[in-house]
Amino acid sequence: MKKILVIGATSLIAEHCARIWAKRGDSLFLVGRDHNRLDILTSDLSLRGASEVQNYVLDISKLNEHLSMLEKAATSLNGIDIVLIAHGNLSDQTLCQNDVNLAISEIELNALSVISLLTHLANKFEKKNSGVIAVLSSVAGDRGRSSNYVYGSAKAMLTCFTSGLRQRLHYSNVSVLTIKPAYIDTPMTANYKKGILWRTAKSVAPSIVKAIDLRRDEIYVPKFWWIIMTVIRLIPTTIFKRLNL
Repeated sequence: MKKILVIGATSLIAEHCARIWAKRGDSLFLVGRDHNRLDILTSDLSLRGASEVQNYVLDISKLNEHLSMLEKAATSLNGIDIVLIAHGNLSDQTLCQNDVNLAISEIELNALSVISLLTHLANKFEKKNSGVIAVLSSVAGDRGRSSNYVYGSAKAMLTCFTSGLRQRLHYSNVSVLTIKPAYIDTPMTANYKKGILWRTAKSVAPSIVKAIDLRRDEIYVPKFWWIIMTVIRLIPTTIFKRLNL
């Protein structure tokens, strides 16, 4: 039985991961900002077989409250084995590029709030020489594109941060997994036209849970996006800047 902290628990990907853990009988501590949705999810996971489910309401943008939440989670679970950080927002590029305050706010939510959590968690896990930290980044962070470079830059920062953190914690037996979702059908992408490259949150959750179990370093979900993003990264800048991506 694992003791698992899920931050951004009401995101659809996190919810489906939590359902898998619940069926295994793991203990869960759910963090989100919507009290009603958290309560519904807590009841659902309890019925699915979780050993214990507790929740905690937090506006993740309040960085000064992160440490107290983590301490509450550790006390409630009697320790933490796994953390999944899954909160975030798919930024509106057009609005962000015309409003610097909004752009900064989006970067604070998608990158800086996660970095705050990671810093606290890394220090705690390093002291006890164990643990797995899994973070939802994005394929958008692999290369800046005109259609979403504000969101992408936040995810690029997050990917770079987790890479350095992974190296730092390697000899402390702490695993850091960077998860790079691509086109996933969730409420955040509800207005996007869906095609053959799209997948559901339910279909990618098992891959995420398996990667956590295996203490992997980095994964793309779906897996084939590794090939797509490798090609995109290799396109010369002189050509790339002319593409409508």
